Amino acid sequence: MLRRCSKHIQTLYRRQGQALRLKSTEVPKVFGALSQAAARQARVVVAANNQIASIHFTNPLFEVQDVTTPNFPDSVSEGDVKLDKKVGDAVAADEIVCEIETDKTAIPVMAPAHGIIKEYYVKDGDTVKAAAAPISSIPVAAIRHAQAIETATVKVPPTDYSKEIAGTRTEQRVKMNRMRLRIAQRLKEAQDTNAMLTTFNEIDMSHIMAFRKKHLDKFTKKHGVKLGLMSPFVKAAASALLDQPVCNAVIDGNDILYRDYVDISVAVATPKGLVVPVIRNVQTMTYADIELTVAGLAEKARQGKLTIEEMDGGTFTISNGGVFGSLMGTPIINPPQSAILGMHGIFERPIALNGQVVIRPMMYIALTYDHRLIDGREAVLFLKKIKEGVEDPATIIAGL
Repeated sequence: MLRRCSKHIQTLYRRQGQALRLKSTEVPKVFGALSQAAARQARVVVAANNQIASIHFTNPLFEVQDVTTPNFPDSVSEGDVKLDKKVGDAVAADEIVCEIETDKTAIPVMAPAHGIIKEYYVKDGDTVKAAAAPISSIPVAAIRHAQAIETATVKVPPTDYSKEIAGTRTEQRVKMNRMRLRIAQRLKEAQDTNAMLTTFNEIDMSHIMAFRKKHLDKFTKKHGVKLGLMSPFVKAAASALLDQPVCNAVIDGNDILYRDYVDISVAVATPKGLVVPVIRNVQTMTYADIELTVAGLAEKARQGKLTIEEMDGGTFTISNGGVFGSLMGTPIINPPQSAILGMHGIFERPIALNGQVVIRPMMYIALTYDHRLIDGREAVLFLKKIKEGVEDPATIIAGL
């Protein structure tokens, strides 16, 4: 029991539910003379039958804190004490004083602050219950008020919990914005509706990267936009969709809806969430057309100026997690579509080429598809077609 005094050294003696309050001049009659050194620390004495006598001093530098058993998991009611420290040991704040071993785990018991262990209320091996009587008492040295003002660090909860964790052990509930609610709804619908399956392949990016490096300056000068890696993938995906029209279709009730056009949605990350603007009629577009369209849609997305019409529809989606360093992943279908291509990061890896081991910049690609409509054969051939179109764009021009 913690009690503070304003004028006198106060003694509280508890026996069988009765309390007796004594002034400081009467303390020696009960406990004997206190030495000058002992006068600067609190002492806890434990007697039989839960008779506890505590001496608390008005000096703000010291106080006594009891360490109690923590809360247990719902399925655990008791545990055995395993002492890690001895009486007289100095402990720091949050240092383990002892452990409570249960049937499922060992629950650590932490010191509430810096101090010295004066006495244990339990023995090693004793069985205790959750939130039971104190386990030990620790006189805790406080910091002088003047020093506290100069050196103490006070943690303040962050102003925006979504951008910072300050360690104050507080929580903040924030209402989801409409965009995030819609994204969550559509992703859950896709998961509940489609029989999603993912197949993988890998692409040797050395040829397309060399092509891009060779023509970058001329391309930028002529079209006013840089030649990126998105346009080869979008064009290769359009070629693969023309080769496998079922990947461009969708189930509608008891019917299959085939589309005689290729509209590719490109996932763009914005501060408010993921948006998927649509590139229309990709089957007729060149690399320059694709790059100009993607650049314009991405800029409008970052500014929050995309219209509903620019995000509506789409027969296929490309998601590029590689811009964030993703090695591999399984994208989720964007309804009402039947497949989505996941691009990933480019990393140098050793591969076997013509009987030799060489180092090449490689990218894993993933195709998630609705297995209700698309069979494994079509999915594998589709992804292989994209691989060929990126590694050798001439195959697209030649119609191979």
